[in-house]
Amino acid sequence: MTVGAGRGAGSQRRDARRNRELLVEAAHEVFTEQGLQAPLDVIARRAGVGNATLYRHFPTRAALIDAVFRDQLGETVVAGELARTAPDAWTGLDTYLQAVFRTLAADRGTNDLMTTHIQGIEALDDVHAHNRETLELLLARGREEGAIRSDVTTEDVLFALAALGRAVPALTAATAPDTWRRPLALLLDSLRPAPKSLPDAALTSAQLADVLRELGPHRAPARQVKDE
Repeated sequence: MTVGAGRGAGSQRRDARRNRELLVEAAHEVFTEQGLQAPLDVIARRAGVGNATLYRHFPTRAALIDAVFRDQLGETVVAGELARTAPDAWTGLDTYLQAVFRTLAADRGTNDLMTTHIQGIEALDDVHAHNRETLELLLARGREEGAIRSDVTTEDVLFALAALGRAVPALTAATAPDTWRRPLALLLDSLRPAPKSLPDAALTSAQLADVLRELGPHRAPARQVKDE
């Protein structure tokens, strides 16, 4: 009797692990297609499980997002660490932003994560903090080396990156996968020393956070929502 009960418990654990894997796989597919606001019941159906099973494994949307994208977010941190060891600041900044934008172009879900603030996702908070620190270090070093204009701030760059990054899914969908390289090159070139001063005051950290919250995540295309 005890042995039979043990086998039953083991089978339940295997089923639970499998359901979790199916949910993470399905969530990645749906988030990639529709963005992070995609209906959770769509994810449950694609995984072949009920809504109750989804909420048992992932009580909140943030918990599911964290499970789906934690590894990809970690890759951005690795890219930042490599950029910090570049032989000069400009090379570090260029290679780092190329890596970031490849991630932004990979899928709509990751783009949502990287270009907005979503509360409750620990891995995302870590990436945003690391990204900011990487940019601060590279910009400060670049100013010392004469490669970065003296009046540009970290908030200037973060805002410009968020604005351009948000356009990447539409840009790649309407044109080609690597079309983002040209506007990124223009953005990078604007950071080089220039004789003219930038107009108006730079954004503060609080103002930037407000702008990103107002921007919000991508909404699922209306046709896809209607079909569901």
